[in-house]
Amino acid sequence: MPTVLRNGPYRLFFYAGDRDEPPHVHIERDRNVAKFWLNPVRLQDSGGFSRMELNRIQKLIEQNRETLLRRWDEYFNGPAQSTESGS
Repeated sequence: MPTVLRNGPYRLFFYAGDRDEPPHVHIERDRNVAKFWLNPVRLQDSGGFSRMELNRIQKLIEQNRETLLRRWDEYFNGPAQSTESGS
């Protein structure tokens, strides 16, 4: 489960088994956890976070959405391949 972003007390990560789901990220702080879809950004599930903190996390994800989507694609589909031919 690679960490894709750390911000303050939050760790954002993917699970290897997430491949068959739409792009999303898991967030943890201490024993609190949440899952947000990335396209569009919206809360899927939460355990332990307050509503105010979930709003703060959603803003963090929105600000980093493009990077998170790129990291998702790189992790589950491999690095982008060049389309140039060798000739």
